[in-house]
Amino acid sequence: MSFVSTLRQWDEAVACVEQRDTDSALRIFLNIEEKNSKIAFNIGCLYLNNNELDEAEKAFDGSIGRDEHLAVAFFQRGVTFYKKEKFEESLLDFQQAFKQLRGNQLIDYKPLGLRYKLYACEVLHNMGLVQAQLGKWEKAQENLLTALNFRAEAKFSHIDLALDAILKQKLFSLAEIKAGLLFKPNKHYVAELEKKDYLGKAKVVSSVVPADQFSGFAPLQPQVDNIPSTPKVPEVLRALEGEPHTVLYEFVPETKEELAVFPGNIVFVLQKGADNWASVVFNEKRGLVPYNFLEPLDITMTSKPMQIEELNENDDIPAPPRRAPPSKPESTEGLKTVKAEANNTGNFSGCIVKVHFQFTIAICIAHGQSYGVILQMISSKLKLPASALTLRYAKEDSNEKVTIEDSEMEAVWNSVNDDRLTLWCSVSEGKSVSPEKVVALYSYEASTPEDLDFKQGNVITVLSKVNEEWLEGQCNGKSGIFPSSFVKALNGDRQCE
Repeated sequence: MSFVSTLRQWDEAVACVEQRDTDSALRIFLNIEEKNSKIAFNIGCLYLNNNELDEAEKAFDGSIGRDEHLAVAFFQRGVTFYKKEKFEESLLDFQQAFKQLRGNQLIDYKPLGLRYKLYACEVLHNMGLVQAQLGKWEKAQENLLTALNFRAEAKFSHIDLALDAILKQKLFSLAEIKAGLLFKPNKHYVAELEKKDYLGKAKVVSSVVPADQFSGFAPLQPQVDNIPSTPKVPEVLRALEGEPHTVLYEFVPETKEELAVFPGNIVFVLQKGADNWASVVFNEKRGLVPYNFLEPLDITMTSKPMQIEELNENDDIPAPPRRAPPSKPESTEGLKTVKAEANNTGNFSGCIVKVHFQFTIAICIAHGQSYGVILQMISSKLKLPASALTLRYAKEDSNEKVTIEDSEMEAVWNSVNDDRLTLWCSVSEGKSVSPEKVVALYSYEASTPEDLDFKQGNVITVLSKVNEEWLEGQCNGKSGIFPSSFVKALNGDRQCE
């Protein structure tokens, strides 16, 4: 069976489920010859909703066999085993689902076509229930206490009720996926299923018959005899002006002159200044990027000889427009520290520090700085109190990560390689950091799936800063990005920056 046929049947079956015709949907799914892991998962969910547990187990076996990392399939098979009172097998599946979460609070399956988020706290909730069924009440209590630590939203209040039940050695309800939620095929692929007439109907536009009644044009004219002997020189590699470089680290701009880039991007360096900032072109935009964030890239092309230098004055290809590069930014916090160091010593050796937190940031700092200075710069960048942060680094020639103290700073600086240093940052145990809260000045309606919609007066938890104009936040159980101009600090009059 072709991919197109599979896609068409998949889309038809999902439509039947949306019309609550589950029998037809199941029949269509079963008729698909080449079932991928998502289709097998959908079959298992339909059988599970019909309480046909043996068939559901076989379907989830097939889904996991095709994708052994599909955590939601382990979760659903664990639910199936629980309803079949196979508690040992159910516990193993829930443990495997938790393992596939890899320490994250959740997995959002929306990009894969399933509008469902598998939360670690709900997996642990079900593990606690199975432990209780097996009479292991202490283990059940441990799982539920861990679930409280992983709980990301207030809507999971049933975990508190489950913990109260465990303390009284009573059972509680199983957490399940809502009936009717299935993996849907990629909407862009489905849109291509419709036949499109790109050519349209043929019509006469010119004829060799004089005064042809079907033509509104003069008859065909003789072809031109004098064909130019030398073809026009094509505009080859005009867009590739400059030296190609690969981006090594994410760079978040802090001024209008700077340019946002991400690891793996290819940029073209037009000019490198003595201050280690480079003027680059990326996606037809020009801006400044730290040169330490880039690495030269060797590109070999057969069309290389056709560059601009070979065009002579007689060629009718105009030169590309040029304008002066942006002025050097002065507001970068790390750059200010670098300038102060250079002014005091007359000689500066900079280092790029890559910091892994819930997200990754990079700062520029002078060699030999104390632990307090580094911690304060990272604290300012993350907008978190320095007292709540702990920094670690990887020992040289070892994967062991050691907590940094003042006494460790000599070893930390000795581990610098090619003016680059990697640190890991976490919130210290026993200390809590309250996330920033903002209040909506106006209502905002989402225009893309990545946006966060909210009403005027809603309180939003800020998760991160995307750039100067956009923030990432959480509101009413949903996460997404939104304009910073639509909100202000919860306990202040100015707008959130």
